[in-house]
Parts: sequence; C-alpha cells; structure tokens
Amino acid sequence: MTMLTFEVMAPLMFGGLIVFLLIGYPVAFSLSFVGLAFGALAIHLGFFSLSLLQALPDRIFGIMANQLLLSIPFFTFMGAVLERCGLAEELLDTMGQLFGPIRGGLAYAVILVGALLGAITGTVAASVIAMGLISLPVMQRYGYDAKVATGVIAASGTITQIIPPSLVLVVLADAMGKSVGDMYAGAFIPSFILVGLFCAWIFIVSIVWPEKVPALPKEVRTASVKVLFWRCMVSMVPSLFLIFMVLGTILVGLATPTEGGAMGAVGALGLAILHKRLNMAVLKESMDITLKLTTMVMFILVGSTVFSLTFRGVDGDLWVEGLLSNLPGGQFGFLLFVNVFVFFLAFFLDYFEIAFIIIPLLAPVAEKMGIDLIWFGVLIGVNMQTSFMHPPFGFALFYLRSVAPPSIKSSEILLGSIPWVFIMLLMVILVILFPGMVSLSVQIFGRF
Repeated sequence: MTMLTFEVMAPLMFGGLIVFLLIGYPVAFSLSFVGLAFGALAIHLGFFSLSLLQALPDRIFGIMANQLLLSIPFFTFMGAVLERCGLAEELLDTMGQLFGPIRGGLAYAVILVGALLGAITGTVAASVIAMGLISLPVMQRYGYDAKVATGVIAASGTITQIIPPSLVLVVLADAMGKSVGDMYAGAFIPSFILVGLFCAWIFIVSIVWPEKVPALPKEVRTASVKVLFWRCMVSMVPSLFLIFMVLGTILVGLATPTEGGAMGAVGALGLAILHKRLNMAVLKESMDITLKLTTMVMFILVGSTVFSLTFRGVDGDLWVEGLLSNLPGGQFGFLLFVNVFVFFLAFFLDYFEIAFIIIPLLAPVAEKMGIDLIWFGVLIGVNMQTSFMHPPFGFALFYLRSVAPPSIKSSEILLGSIPWVFIMLLMVILVILFPGMVSLSVQIFGRF
C-alpha cells in the first residue's frame, strides 16, 4: 500500500474501470464500485478526507432534480408509441411507390423515411424495428441484395442519433453544460449531409451493381406519380406538424426540451388515435420500454457521479487534461485521438455510457483548447452513430436481426453494415474539415 502515490491513483482508477467493463460487469455497478473502492483507499492513504464523499447525496439529488433529463422519458415514450401507430407503414408504402420506378427506389424511400422517423421518434429501436418489419420483406420480394437491404435499413435507423430530437444530443448538451436548442440547431446541416451521403451510396450501387437494387416492376405500381406525390404529402402532414410542435417550439425558445418532449408524447398519442392504434396493450408496452430505458440511464448517471467524484478527488481531471493537452499536433492531434478513442470505445460501451463517462472528461480539455463545444458535441454525436453499426454492441444490427426472416443470415447483416460505417466515418472527417457547417446550422436553425 505504501508504494501507491497520489500521482498513480487516477490512472489506476481509470484502468480498474476498463478491466471491470471488459469482463462484462454492468456499467452502472462498475462505476459505483470503482468509485467507492478507490475512494475508501484514497481516504485510508490520506489523499483526501471522508468529507469529500459526503457530497454524494447532494449530487444524486441534483441528478433527480435535473429538469433537462426529464425529457428522456418523454422522447422515449413518444418514440415507443409512434413505433406502433402505423406511421412508418404509411410513409414507406407511399414513398416506396413514388421512388419505385427507379433503381434503388425502395432504398431511397427507406433512407428518407428513416430521417423523417428520426426527427419524430428520437430513438433508433423504433426506426429500425418498424422499417425492418415493413420494408425488408418487400425488398426481398423484388430482388434486393440482402446485404444492401439490411445495411440501408440499419443505417437509416441510426440517423435518429444525430437528427434532432436525438436523445444523444440531449445527453451531450447536459454533459457539456450547453443549450439543447443550440445542439439541436447545430446538428441539422450535418444530418442532412449524412442523408445525402447515404443516398449517394445507393446511387453508386445502382450504377455499379444495378442487379442488387432493381426497380419495382410496372405491374405493382398502383397509381400515377402525381397521385403518389400527393398521397406522400398527406401522409407527412401529421408528422411534419409533430416535428414543428416538438422542435420548432424548442428552437424558437417557446418551450424547454422537457416541455417539447411532453408535447411530443401527447402528439404521439394523438397520432396513435388518428391511426386507430391506441389501446391498453400499446400504452403498456410503451410505458414498459420507457421505464426500462429511463431506469438504465438514471443508474448509469448515479454510477458516473460516484466515479467522477472520487476521480476528481485524486486529480483525475488534471491527469486527463495533461495527457490530452500534450498530444502532438495541437487541436488536430487532440481531435484525432478523441475520435479514434470514441470509435473504439463504441465496441465496448453504448452511447449513453460514453456520454456519461467519457465526455465530462473530454469537454473541459476541448474548451481550454479553444474548441467550440457545440461543434464538438455534434462531432462526437456523429462518431457515436457507429456504435449502432458494429459488433459487439451494434444495437441496430441486433434490432434488425430480431425482426429479419430466418432466410437472412446474421453474417449478411454484419457484412451489409460495413459500407455504412465507412460513410459515417467520412461524415466525421467532413465535420472536422468543415466546422463551418455546424456554425452555419446554428445561425440558420437557431433563428428558426
């Protein structure tokens, strides 16, 4: 014990957390145990007094009193209800018919509907499951390659991570002490560009491998383009109204994210009633999903609070700052390291865990280096999209596997995700090379 010095406590503590996570122990309990164990050790060695840990109750009550975090159950409930109200089914049917005459038309429809659902639901599970159930059988029926079909469905569901009202952006804004409205505004243009990149890849596939993304045969096109266009518009009106009600009121400052989420939850119930899908089973399932996710988030938050209190008590924040500030290359070296680090962490941690554990350590260093935290948050949000698309925590792939027919192999789903991961990494590079897209997005949509 006497060989332990104050200087090695922070790296030992961080290393201990990594060990517990690698052996598969639950994240929330790993954080709490490491924080309390090293806190007891530090008190025994005289590095700080017991009074430091007495701040824990106040911190935990502070979490429960955080009004911003209340938006998480509202947005989760909204997404869970909308998943079951038939909205995706109508949109995919009409857009699939509209784009059907061109090669890759169904894939384009999936991408656009995925973006629209992302702007409504804010949850990846709702988008991927809904589109997997509805569009995958249709794409199989008309000869789409299994890798292309599964890849585009999983990837379009992850657009939810970066397009407002993304839960990730709420958590990142809270972790960085920034406005959720500004974080939402900054993410719009990058999310639109990402949708464009997804469509561009389908266009390339349709040119190079046209047999993988065939057009719909003439006999299944049930209406003229004009009629289909207006059907699409009619289907989108309730969705666009809900988007304006949630995002518009937040961006113009009429409502907080929590109030916007509450309106979204009510609006989702209204859409479910409109589609005649609201019943006790839907309500119960939606509330169960909301309870599970919210409980998980709160336990991780409490665990990260325990860990961070002890970590700061042994000057862990200064250790991280010194480590990252002295990287070669200045800002560029820091951004390169952080993005590679977050990308590989996503193999072992999900986006909530990264946001609650890692971002509070990185954000102060980024701010001291003169990096705009809104831009930094959007950049990290784009990066964390990849966590849904690669194993072992590729939740979008697992969601899709759960609803895909047995004829589609798991290997096809995994291989189909590879091009989309590279597209997301390309988007990370574009955000780094052209930071003005985020500031321009804030200027445009911040005044919405």
